[in-house]
Amino acid sequence: MSAFPWSEAMRFGLGVLKLPPEAFWKMSPRELAAAWGAVMGDAARPMDRVSLEQLMERFPDGR
Repeated sequence: MSAFPWSEAMRFGLGVLKLPPEAFWKMSPRELAAAWGAVMGDAARPMDRVSLEQLMERFPDGR
């Protein structure tokens, strides 16, 4: 079992998410992982057709 990657976790939580230290240290590793997936994981995948259509309905181009 490898050690928890504290340097990467702190860089992401404090640097990317811009969390105040108090909020970062109150997060569980599971919460941090969920935030990481929401920010880093979803951005790497292309949007599916249904999501695109929902986005287009929500923010239509000017008519």
